[in-house]
Amino acid sequence: MTPEPRKDRISSPALLLIVGRSVGFVVSFAIPVVLARTFDRAEFGAYKQLFLVYGTLFGLAQFGAAESLYYFVPRSAGEAGRRVCNAIVMLVLMGAACFAVLAAARTGVARWLTNPGIARDLPLIGAFLALSLVTAVFEIVMVARHEHTKAACTYAASDITRTALIVAPALAIGGLRAVLFGAVAFAALRLAAMLVYLVREFRGELRIDSGLWREQFAYALPFALAVAVDVVQANFHPCAVASRFDAATFAVYAVGCLQIPLVDLICTSTANVMMVRLAEVAREGEDSALRLWHDTIARLAWLVLPLAAFFLLTARGVIVLLFTNRYLASVPVFMVWCLMIVPSAFAVDAVLRAYAQPRFLLAMNIVRLAVIAGLIGPFIRVFGLTGAALVTLAATTLVKAAAVGKIARLMNVGVRDVLPWKRLAATAGQAAAAVVPAWWALRIPSVSLSVALVMSAAAYATAFGAIGLARVWWRQREIKSCVALPAS
Repeated sequence: MTPEPRKDRISSPALLLIVGRSVGFVVSFAIPVVLARTFDRAEFGAYKQLFLVYGTLFGLAQFGAAESLYYFVPRSAGEAGRRVCNAIVMLVLMGAACFAVLAAARTGVARWLTNPGIARDLPLIGAFLALSLVTAVFEIVMVARHEHTKAACTYAASDITRTALIVAPALAIGGLRAVLFGAVAFAALRLAAMLVYLVREFRGELRIDSGLWREQFAYALPFALAVAVDVVQANFHPCAVASRFDAATFAVYAVGCLQIPLVDLICTSTANVMMVRLAEVAREGEDSALRLWHDTIARLAWLVLPLAAFFLLTARGVIVLLFTNRYLASVPVFMVWCLMIVPSAFAVDAVLRAYAQPRFLLAMNIVRLAVIAGLIGPFIRVFGLTGAALVTLAATTLVKAAAVGKIARLMNVGVRDVLPWKRLAATAGQAAAAVVPAWWALRIPSVSLSVALVMSAAAYATAFGAIGLARVWWRQREIKSCVALPAS
């Protein structure tokens, strides 16, 4: 029997997961938009503070237990149930510890966040965190067992349900506590669904195995340390802002750090595919790896650079349309934050993983954290809220540049050859040129803001595409002129 092509084994499951997660991302994008319009700035800021605590601890407290299943479950079907049970027990213990700490230290945590009023809500966010930690294994088990369609549907259904159970209480009842109770109800519902799935799939195999647990812990610990540093550096700037300003001001910063939907998902998915392909082309030589690296960067730049340029142009309109005039102060932060997507085009993490450079990856995260921690205070004093985003952008750019230098050495090329400079410059020029018609479309009189933004987006896309087609035509013309034979 002819084996299934490698491309299909990788691309089709990846596409399913991207579709499932994309649906969830699009739907869940409504949560901050609706809550920002429903709550006043102080209450919305309190919501963002609580979920900052949740997001930070969720990344730290998993301790690699859930991710270890990607490694162990596919390798031995007979041990899968015990591996999953070990991971769940560890997550239950970590979730209980997080809940206990947040409940006991709620006054101190609230004081550190300069918002004593959220002290009564920290046990609720602790309950949501504890339940969510346990269900971190849900889709991972499905993916590890090659049930990609189930995983994609679970991703989408979870995000849709979460959005409904958070937004509906906000609209029907009002108040932050109603939102938190809705979040806890969602987490409990997801836990019940996961337990039904696991019992049905593994039946009597779901039991603790201390011998296997020690092996899982030994595997997960180094990974957990690297993830912990990454989580801390990623959340350091909002934590710094939350500890320095009141809830209403933090709401302004949180809105400014708006994540552009799907960009991270697409960049991460593309980088993962490149990482797999790098392993495949390793035997073909360094030239093949360099070409693949160049092609990936060029394709990501083609997505990232025009998005960054367009959102820089329309920053004020986007913030006002989504969050109303109450968040006009978020516009400068958002303009800086738009530039944060540019370094994501340089998928350095995937290359370093493919070349087995975990220590360098860890060093990158430590350096980035050190730069942010050391400079965020002075930057905030000089630039205000925008300074926190600026120092994060500067630190990210610095470590990405260092990583590109490392990759140049790994691929035995110089600075001139490590990146597709000409293609990047051409795409940057194309993205900048397309701003002109989009700028004019924004200034058409007597149209609403939403219509102006749609017209500007259409003008930008049309101009960017037309310039791209002109580049292709010119390139083909040059090729034909070079190969044409002189007339006899």
